[in-house]
Amino acid sequence: MTCLTVDTANPRRLSLEALSEVLNPPPPVDYLDYAENKVSFSERESPFKGNYNRNLFGYFDEILRALSPDDPCRIVTLAKSAQLGGTVLANIFTCGSIEMDPVDFLYVHPTEGNAKRWSKMKLSPMLKNSASLKALFPQSSRDGSDSVLYKERVDGRGAIQISGANSPASLSQVTMKRQVQDDLAKWETNTAGDPEAQADSRSQAHEFAKIFKISTPLVMPGCRITRNFEDGSQELPYVPCPHCGHMQVLRWENMLAHLDEEHPENACFYCEAPDCGAAIEEHHRSELTKHLEWRAQNPKAKRQHRSFWIWSAYSVLQTFERIARAWLKAKGDPASEQTFMNDVVGIAFQTQGEAPPWESLRDRGAVSDYPRGRVPAGALILTIGIDCQDDRVEWQVVGWGRNKNRFVIQYGVFPGHISEDSCQEKLNVLVKQTWPNAYGRKISADRIAIDGNAYTEDVWEWVKKHPASVVMMVRGNNSDSAPMLLPVKKERHKKTGKLLKWSKRFYSFNASVMKMALYRNCRKEDPLAAGYIAFPTGLDDEYYRQVTAERRVSKKNKDGFDVYNWEKDPKQANEALDTMNQAEAAALRFGVRDMPELLWDKYEAERETFPKEAQGDFEDLLSQPAPEPAPETEPETNPEPEKASRSKWRKRTG
Repeated sequence: MTCLTVDTANPRRLSLEALSEVLNPPPPVDYLDYAENKVSFSERESPFKGNYNRNLFGYFDEILRALSPDDPCRIVTLAKSAQLGGTVLANIFTCGSIEMDPVDFLYVHPTEGNAKRWSKMKLSPMLKNSASLKALFPQSSRDGSDSVLYKERVDGRGAIQISGANSPASLSQVTMKRQVQDDLAKWETNTAGDPEAQADSRSQAHEFAKIFKISTPLVMPGCRITRNFEDGSQELPYVPCPHCGHMQVLRWENMLAHLDEEHPENACFYCEAPDCGAAIEEHHRSELTKHLEWRAQNPKAKRQHRSFWIWSAYSVLQTFERIARAWLKAKGDPASEQTFMNDVVGIAFQTQGEAPPWESLRDRGAVSDYPRGRVPAGALILTIGIDCQDDRVEWQVVGWGRNKNRFVIQYGVFPGHISEDSCQEKLNVLVKQTWPNAYGRKISADRIAIDGNAYTEDVWEWVKKHPASVVMMVRGNNSDSAPMLLPVKKERHKKTGKLLKWSKRFYSFNASVMKMALYRNCRKEDPLAAGYIAFPTGLDDEYYRQVTAERRVSKKNKDGFDVYNWEKDPKQANEALDTMNQAEAAALRFGVRDMPELLWDKYEAERETFPKEAQGDFEDLLSQPAPEPAPETEPETNPEPEKASRSKWRKRTG
């Protein structure tokens, strides 16, 4: 007879071990130690291959301490420049928490698309490359515990929920002790209301929750990360002067005030101490940051909400010279200046939400040195913006120059719908139309952008008859965080599922930032100022009313937060503003923003020299009569269709 032997554990011992595990306090959660011993970078991830180096990122030490459970604050905010290492900081907080002090963790991105990319490109490599994390997340489960947007520890003691702020469903029915709100400035209201309030509520049930809000600022008023920074302790990075020891913040305004534009390689700061004023140069930086101190401007908020701000001047990933050159490249173009202030300086761009008085622009046009329909000297590139309405098509020709300047050339209206042959024929003529410049050359449009948001199929029927290098379809996006110009996501036919052909020639542009830039530049009165906008003689008052028809206003949403949108006077048409933005989108696609000087030289040589048949003595050239303006019978200058068409929308709008 065979006996079956069964080994049983000592139940008393098991119960005591379980009790000991529960009663013993957990080890301290030290994110600094975790970063140094568990975080490493490949060449692909960082220019500094190897383990996390506190000497390079010493300014993050205090932020990591604030994220620790030992610090009583509930919220930690970091407003920063782009590419400063903020994502690394968030990853240390995320993975360190899930390994050292297992909890349910929420990581929220602006959109689900961003969330998936982060999960695949940032989180998954960290889980694979760390031996300890790999043991906790084997990434081979088929029971739903491992997916792109959800990672659960193998022992079930904690999980990472990855969500998009645009998806209210992913922010509901979950309770999270810790969370990261990444790229917070780019979060936009979703169908359920304010996503930041929704995310904050997910940690409401935990008394000792920790919420990390991190982002590069965008636009004020309305920037979420700036608002959070101001609500918190407002801690700034003070460093000592290498000459006198005076503690101060390295500020962009200090560098700008002393910047020699001819020699950006000499960019530096100057000590703010009255009895010093010595230069603080880049070679001093490594020693300065060793003695960096975070000093709170609003210390009473530290117990609940610690907020930090830092910019690229403190980072080994950026040089003072590159900062100066980035400014010189952006100077004069408000859209580029916004990108510089956000990504390099780490502060929100102050918007010009109110349009200048239309009368002031009209008065500028009345004394202009060039007439409507003529291309003035300096306008080397021409683009056209076209806007389609129910009973008319309106268009505007804009010239672009070297110094980020623009010149309004012509504005016109064609009666009829874009689907009508008669309207398309007029547009066909417009594509080939030329405008005389100050040198007697006849210039045609280099790029044309037509609004394809409405009547898309009708617009495409006209667009596809013209070269892709000349005519493009566009639609406006009024989100402050949208790219300036981006191909529209490929669209498919609703019934057949086939890729729509216009997807290759359809672009979305950031209408919100373009309006801010336009209104800021319209206020410039010096024709030599970068970004100056010139208007011709001959435009009627209605044009100026339309181009200044909108303003940026705030409204309270249902959660009580301010939401900023562009609104126009309901009694005032705004096609002049729309076509201006469309013409700028065409200019961006053509490349005027980043065009090298050699290419500007090429266009100037081709377009701003007198034709060969006009060559002669200088006195002869001066005595030649100016070229006649385009004849009144040409379609773009025919006042009758314009007058008739305008009367229709005036009746419709009251």
